[in-house]
Amino acid sequence: MNDKDYMRLALQLAKKGCGWTSPNPMVGAVVVKEGRIIGQGWHQKYGQAHAERNALASCTEDPQGATMYVTLEPCCHYGKQPPCVDAILDAGIHRVVVGSADPNPLVAGKGIAILRAHGIDVTENVLQEECDALNKVFFHYITTKRPFVSMKYAMTMDGKIATYTGASKWITGEIARTHVQRQRHRFRGIMVGVGTILADDPLLTCRIEGGRDPVRIICDTHLRTPLQSQVVTTAKQVPTILATCCGDPEKQAAYQQTGCRVLCLEEQCGHVNLPQLMEQLGQEQIDSILLEGGGTLNWSALESGIVQQVQAYIAPKLFGGRDAKAPIEGAGVSFPDAAFRLKNSRLEQLGEDFLIESEVEYPCLPESWKKSEQ
Repeated sequence: MNDKDYMRLALQLAKKGCGWTSPNPMVGAVVVKEGRIIGQGWHQKYGQAHAERNALASCTEDPQGATMYVTLEPCCHYGKQPPCVDAILDAGIHRVVVGSADPNPLVAGKGIAILRAHGIDVTENVLQEECDALNKVFFHYITTKRPFVSMKYAMTMDGKIATYTGASKWITGEIARTHVQRQRHRFRGIMVGVGTILADDPLLTCRIEGGRDPVRIICDTHLRTPLQSQVVTTAKQVPTILATCCGDPEKQAAYQQTGCRVLCLEEQCGHVNLPQLMEQLGQEQIDSILLEGGGTLNWSALESGIVQQVQAYIAPKLFGGRDAKAPIEGAGVSFPDAAFRLKNSRLEQLGEDFLIESEVEYPCLPESWKKSEQ
């Protein structure tokens, strides 16, 4: 096995932390001595030991003189855990192979610099592309202090998210729907508009056994969410946030008594100020959001510049219908050249259905962000 092989193993270990480490990154580590793997570990849960310390603790023999492969630059600061560079130095590791640099301002090359200053041989950027992709949520969050937002929708091949009657169960098959549940486990929050609550009364939980329920965020400008809706009646079991522009204390109190949190925000273009909402959610360590909104909220989210990724689940079906809903509505763009551009698309087949996952390419920092920062 070579450096890339060991790093691939570290990547597989890191993925075991998916859904549990936020707002920390997913990290895996492997300790190799004289061609033998003697230790493996990953960051299992936020607040618990980091991958490097878990790998060293699992070593079957003395790691003195060994090589450590780690998917992300080791930390060098005190947080909920002590610095990993200290553990590496104390263990007598003689070489460290790193996948991604850590953009966290508290690290940002300092971890590698400390290791080199103590005579440790450091090799950087091994399988960097794969390691970077693993932590795109963390990289966005740690550099912007805002959640990474993925707009998710299921549609037919003629671009419909429901029939003309409003029926939408089910567009995609069971394999694709299970994949969506894994996204709900992976992302820290799930966000919909009040229209979705009124139309479908969804629970918005993760239906995978042993999965983690996301924090539910309802964009409800005028507080129209029914008190008997599932998201409200289960708010004491699953964290639920109502983002609103309604400042009526009596109205707010009715939801607060059920266990909901109410965030009162500024109004922007007739709805909740989404950049301001992202800023507040980021302050609460919600590092990622699965946006399962309808066409109106999806357009508002795009227009305000908060969406980083689009996940389109496409079923080989045709609904037709002039009045059947599309995934993105709103005013739309005036000309093709004004389209929101997507890049780095990847295609995955899920049973009979397909997932196209793309990054949203903004030409520059959206104006709405600039305004929210003034």
